[in-house]
Amino acid sequence: MLLKQDRALTAISVMLDVAFHVGRGAEVASGGDIADRLGAAKRGIEPVFQALSRAGLLDSTRGPRGGYRLARRSRDIRLWDVVSAVAEEEESPDMTGQLQAAVVAPLWGEMEGLLRERLEGMTLDDLLRRAQARGLKRPSTEPLNFAI
Repeated sequence: MLLKQDRALTAISVMLDVAFHVGRGAEVASGGDIADRLGAAKRGIEPVFQALSRAGLLDSTRGPRGGYRLARRSRDIRLWDVVSAVAEEEESPDMTGQLQAAVVAPLWGEMEGLLRERLEGMTLDDLLRRAQARGLKRPSTEPLNFAI
């Protein structure tokens, strides 16, 4: 599987946005809000939302106050699960040359193995920690309490 960079990065960005803004709480993030924060067209990333929901990574709520939240804790969602949810199998070019078979195909297999190993070892929690280390503050989802 040769990863389509745009779909994989979009899926990781969507999941990180949801984890950062709402997590698994009672609140949901609307698809429009997520698209706006990512600078993407909602219509263009809707298939990514659907794939992530089908894979059990996002819970979706319909209706005027509908949206998305994480289906599991961020520490339980591996980046490889996210990428796998949106990966499309591509047909390999039908190249049967000696160099292709002896060098290029094994190289591609090694690269995919390294990428998979790296993504399996990382979770959404790891990305949230990176955001925090770069000074990004998560919005508060706690209700406001006023005491007079």
